[in-house]
Amino acid sequence: MKNLTLYILTILFSFSVLAQSGVSHKPFDDLLQKYVDEKGMVDYKGLKADRTKLKSYLTMLESNAPEKSWTKDQKLAYWINAYNAFTLELILEHYPVQSIKDLGSTIKIPFVSTAWDIKFINIGDEEYDLNNIEHGIIRKEFDEPRIHFALVCAAVSCPKLQNQAYTPENLDAQLTKAAKEFLANPSKNEFKSANQATLSKLFNWYGGDFNNNGTLIEYINKYSPTKLNANANIDWKDYDWALNEQK
Repeated sequence: MKNLTLYILTILFSFSVLAQSGVSHKPFDDLLQKYVDEKGMVDYKGLKADRTKLKSYLTMLESNAPEKSWTKDQKLAYWINAYNAFTLELILEHYPVQSIKDLGSTIKIPFVSTAWDIKFINIGDEEYDLNNIEHGIIRKEFDEPRIHFALVCAAVSCPKLQNQAYTPENLDAQLTKAAKEFLANPSKNEFKSANQATLSKLFNWYGGDFNNNGTLIEYINKYSPTKLNANANIDWKDYDWALNEQK
């Protein structure tokens, strides 16, 4: 009887630890390392042939919604990986495709029938689209502008898709790395001088996220190798929505 009680307590403890530890993102990490290059471009043909592994990871995410016992970093890493992994799945569902903007209803209604409004994600008891995850959860619940360098919409002008999954243990360092790489990439942001820059439209679209605790330029100067003067002139680069596919 004593041994049985000990066994039951051990099982309950194991479940408790599992519930508090979040989920493992290693399966997604393995896929990213295999099919995403150093520039963040994706081998969609190869990934499509290995799609079963991606679907298995997505099923695991759908069956393990974040719990209250999870830490903030566990939750944020979960949602960033979910956004990126489900974006890949959406592309594969329609591949070959020239651009993610080609997806959605054939009758295009802004903010209603885009690729980001397709409800194909079922996490826990909720049905989501990509907009729900980005705007309804990540931007709403986490005060973290660096997520804009981590969420990847499968387009050339998006931040690069890192070839590793985000993890709670390394999340802060990973987000900082993504921010620095994005700002240092001349195809995304051009710094002509301390007084002139042509920046990604991400900084225009989400300006409110970046100037919550100071100006946009102050935020950029935290991560950019080129520092801008406070009164620098800012222009916006055209956004290339072509698929981020390896050539």
